[in-house]
Parts: sequence; C-alpha cells; structure tokens
Amino acid sequence: MSRKILILDIDGTLTNSKKEITDATKKKLWEVMEAGHMVILASGRPTPGMRRYENELELKKYGGYLMSFNGGRIVRCATGEVISQLVLPMTVPSELYQFANMEKCGLISYENDMVISAFEPDDYVKWEAHINGLDIKVVDNFAEYIDFAENKCLMTAPPQKASEIEKKLQKIYGDNLSIYRSEPYFIEIMPKGVDKAAGIDSMLHVMGASREDTVACGDGFNDISMIKYAAVGVAMANAAEEVKEAADYITKSNDEDGLIPVIDRFILGKE
Repeated sequence: MSRKILILDIDGTLTNSKKEITDATKKKLWEVMEAGHMVILASGRPTPGMRRYENELELKKYGGYLMSFNGGRIVRCATGEVISQLVLPMTVPSELYQFANMEKCGLISYENDMVISAFEPDDYVKWEAHINGLDIKVVDNFAEYIDFAENKCLMTAPPQKASEIEKKLQKIYGDNLSIYRSEPYFIEIMPKGVDKAAGIDSMLHVMGASREDTVACGDGFNDISMIKYAAVGVAMANAAEEVKEAADYITKSNDEDGLIPVIDRFILGKE
C-alpha cells in the first residue's frame, strides 16, 4: 500500500464540540502514523493556535506538517522550519482599519502569541483568542501598529452582516486578495492564491508526493477547496450543506469520532 496523506481541518473536524481530540480519534491517528502514513493539520488558525494539537498528536515525532492561516504558512513539525508562506501587502492592514471603522466591525491580526485587536474585542474576537489560547492586545492605532508582514487579517461580525462585508471586500479587492468566511462570523483576508488546496499542492511538491494519495477532511467553507482538490474529499456530518455537496464522502459528525471510519476505509483499507 502506498503512503497516504491525511489532511485534517481542526475545528469541527479533528476536535469535538469541546475543542478536544477524543482518545479514540487520537489512538486511530497514531495507528495511521505508526503504519507510515502522514498527517497534516490544515487550519485557518494562526500557527501558535495549532501547537496544542501538534503536541497531543506527537507530530514532531511522526514527521507531520502544520498548514496555518488556511495554507498561508506551512511548517515542518520535526524541525519547526517554515517551508513556505505568503504575506499581505503592507498597505492592506491600514486600508482594512479604515474599512472596519466605517462598518463598525471587529478587526484583528496576529503577533507572536497574541491577537492584535483594532478595537475593543467583540464576542467573536474573544472567541478567536480563546480557541487559539492567545491573549488579546488592543492597540490605539491598528494601521500604525501593524508595520510588519502579516499572513492574515480577520474581520468579525454577526453572520448576516459578515456576509455583506465579505461581498463588499471582494468587490473592493477583486483579484488582489483571497477573501472568504471560515465561519459565519469570521471573514478571512489573505494574500491572493491562499487557500487550503493551494497549500496542499505546494506541500506535495516539497514532499515529492502525489495528489492521488491524499484524503482531506473538513466541515467549514474554507475546507471546500481542499475537499475538491484531494483524491478523496470528506465532509463531516456537521458540515454546511455547501461543504457536503463538494465532498466525495460524508462521514459521522465530529462528536461521533467521524474520522475513524474515514481512516479505516480510505487510509488503512479495513472496510
């Protein structure tokens, strides 16, 4: 059997509703890696927000990869080396700050192990910081503070307003940036060409691996590209309908250890 590459979204896929990897799923993933297959975590999270799960799964030991910022940065777990990354144009944070001021929505970026917030944090910003285990730093002038290269900015708003903001930003920036929602209330703003499929494609070239050996699992809108790209694209039962429509296979939910039947069937060949 050829070596398979299992690409996993984190929230709503690898983790249950408590943001935990269950013991059963963890044991199954260790079985996969002990058999010589590769596990890659692919998330919209910043890299520090993925470390907990990297450590729990012992990806340094098994030679996995982290694809953070929806593929905007790729890290080899064994060495901590950044093997590729794309960053936003330096003018973008300032432009987004003006836009967010007008729209009265949240705006954040990241610095080391901190969330940098342009305004007093709304509940969505607080949630983003919480799930990543990061502190929030509110700055007086976001445009002046962000004078370093960023992989991603994130805007936050209630779902209906977030949908409107997403469309406005796409109209403003056209082909210059990648803009889409990872959650109904999160609008991701990233360099052009950044999505999970592009990240996987780049990684496969580095690894000398084949697309035909990939299995990708996710539940969110930002997972659609990799679900379509992979040889086997899997949607969780808890995924949005649009995500399910893009998938080759729909498994159980993230609260039912939905990754286990996927691994048994498509990685280990047990079914």
